[in-house]
Amino acid sequence: MEFEFDEDQLLLRRSVRETLAKTSALPEDELWATYTALGWLEAPPVELAIVLDELGYVADPTPFLATATWFAPLAGRLPEGSGTGVFDGAGRFVLDADRADEVALLTGDGVVVVSGAEVTAERLDTFDLRLHVAHVTWGDPGGGPVASVGPGGVPLVAGIPDLALMGLAVTAVGACRRILDLVVAHVKQRHQFGVPILAYYAALTIAEDDPGRHRAAVMAKAAAGECQEVVYRNGTQLFGAMGFTWENELHVYLKRAVAANLLLGSATAARKALLEMEAAAL
Repeated sequence: MEFEFDEDQLLLRRSVRETLAKTSALPEDELWATYTALGWLEAPPVELAIVLDELGYVADPTPFLATATWFAPLAGRLPEGSGTGVFDGAGRFVLDADRADEVALLTGDGVVVVSGAEVTAERLDTFDLRLHVAHVTWGDPGGGPVASVGPGGVPLVAGIPDLALMGLAVTAVGACRRILDLVVAHVKQRHQFGVPILAYYAALTIAEDDPGRHRAAVMAKAAAGECQEVVYRNGTQLFGAMGFTWENELHVYLKRAVAANLLLGSATAARKALLEMEAAAL
C-alpha cells in the first residue's frame, strides 16, 4: 500500500498549521469552538491524522483527541459537546473523562453512551498538567463505586479501537517533531530524520478498512513510543540544565510525548502485542 499526501491533504496541513499559529494564545474553550467550527472533528482517518499531528506539535489542551478517537469510534458519531470512551474493561486512565459531555462505554451488550454527569471521574495528577486523565466509576453509590460494571449491571469488556491507538501515535509524532525543532534551533545544527510513515499508514488502513488495520495501529503505537524515548533522552541532554526548567517550553512537549506513549500501553506493551499476533498466526 503506497501513501503520499494529495494536494487537498497538503492544503489541509498548511491550513491547520496557520490556524494553530494564529490561535495559540486563545483560552481552551475558544480553541475548542474554533476546531469544531472548522469541522476538524468530522475529518476521515488520514485527514484526522494530519490534524492530530499538528495538535500534538502544539500540545493542544482541548478534548479533541479523546472526542475524535476515543468516543467517536465507539459511539459511531460525534458527541454533543466533548466526549471520551471507556474500553479497557475497568475505567482506568480514561482520557478527558473528567470534562466529557458524553462517555461511550464498551459493555458485553455493546456500546452504551451516557452523559458525563452519570459517571464519576476522578482526575489524576500527572506530569503533564494540561492533560486530563481520570479513573471512571459508576453504579449504585450505596453499594460503593463499581468500575467494571456499566449501566444496568452489564459488565464492561476490553476492546481498544484502532483509531485510538493511531491517534495517540500521531499525537506523539507531532510532539516529537516540536521537540526536535526546539533542539535543532538550540544547538544550531540541521539533521535529517525519516518521515513518520507508520502513524499515517495506520490512518490509511483505518480509512480503507484494511484487514491489517489493527496490526498497523499497534505497530504505529510501538514506533511512536520508541521515537518518544529517543527524542526525550537526546532532547533533554542537548538542552542541558536549561531543558529541566519550567521557564523553557521544552518540558511541555516532552510531557505530551511521554503521555501519548503511556496511554493505552507503552511501546513495550505494543511490541509484546505484536509478538503475540505473530505467534497466533503461526
